[in-house]
Amino acid sequence: MKRRVVITGLGLVSPLGDTPDQVFESVMSGRSAVELWSDDEIAPPAVVARSPFDVSSWFNRLQLAGVDRVSQLAVAAAEMARADAGLAALDENSGVYVGSGMGGAAAIEKAFNNHLESGRVPPLTVPAFMPNAPAAHVAMRAGIHGPVFTYSIACASSAVAISEAAKAVSRGEIDYALAGGSEALLVPSVIRAWQALQTLASPTGDDPSKACRPFSKDRSGLVLGEGSAFLVIESLDSALARGARIYAELAGSGISCDATHLTKPDAAGQVRALHAALRDSGLSPTEIGYCNAHGTATLVGDVIECEALRQVWGNDIDQLAVSSTKSMHGHLLGAAGALEAVITTLAVARGALPPNMNMTEQDPACGVRVVTEPGTPAPDLKAAISNSFAFGGTNAVLVFRRID
Repeated sequence: MKRRVVITGLGLVSPLGDTPDQVFESVMSGRSAVELWSDDEIAPPAVVARSPFDVSSWFNRLQLAGVDRVSQLAVAAAEMARADAGLAALDENSGVYVGSGMGGAAAIEKAFNNHLESGRVPPLTVPAFMPNAPAAHVAMRAGIHGPVFTYSIACASSAVAISEAAKAVSRGEIDYALAGGSEALLVPSVIRAWQALQTLASPTGDDPSKACRPFSKDRSGLVLGEGSAFLVIESLDSALARGARIYAELAGSGISCDATHLTKPDAAGQVRALHAALRDSGLSPTEIGYCNAHGTATLVGDVIECEALRQVWGNDIDQLAVSSTKSMHGHLLGAAGALEAVITTLAVARGALPPNMNMTEQDPACGVRVVTEPGTPAPDLKAAISNSFAFGGTNAVLVFRRID
């Protein structure tokens, strides 16, 4: 029999802060962490969302050898999630499920630069950049001897990691899961690669913080961000037995693949993931009050996502409040699903609707009810979804339900 799965710990290092309270307060107030990239190597200029992070609080100089920033962020966020859950330690009955789209981007950048300059590459380059390094470092720091998995599925990486962790807990394979994602790709070569793809927002105007404008008629693209977010997932019975604080129930998830195009999203594929998530949770569309949309602010992506939501909700689409918090914290790629899962969890737990900032005029093709006002209360919010739709065609939807 499937066990009900709940979220009892949250930890993050994000552009908006490194505590759940700080991040959610920033989101609800509409504060943006997006800023102009100041590196002279970037031309044309770009806007990004950086995560303030004091690595000395988590690693000494000796420990940092061969540990890329992506793993540093993951260790910090996972440790904060474990502590937030009130767990002194985790053991072989626990697992680590991590999503990361790029792995150690800084290590790769440094290796190529050194090779071009001197023909030499740092000896610990491979263990620093390998995609499973964040999960391995989290497991070593926490002393976890159970399953340790890495999911690299572009923008859906950490949403899939959370989904798979919840399934393992529900089946009784493990007692606890540290599930989330990490991404640290703000290096010149990655920025230039995304510029070449012509998907990044233009830093136009006097206020770069408003560059990311999901669902807006004048949107121009996404803003890359960095950070890490983790959730502690366990069974409802376990949480009740140990008197843990429960943020919300992870009621279900749905995953699908478009199988049509590497970079162009497909409404039919997203509809399949939405239907699968609703079936898994046992909830109907009208029971879902909020959607933290994938909403990257690309011209095609926003329209396709809104079309998918309209197909599933039908005549009830106006009952669904929609926003993209990427407008404030940027797109964390492999870690996006995890950060947005934390925000959606808190929205359900606190009965509030995160706003969709910077929308000057809603695109008529994005025909959903977008939340535009900061600080919007929603005391009757019982359940919400978070969408993650990736390059490669993988779609992941997570469903969160309030625990009274």
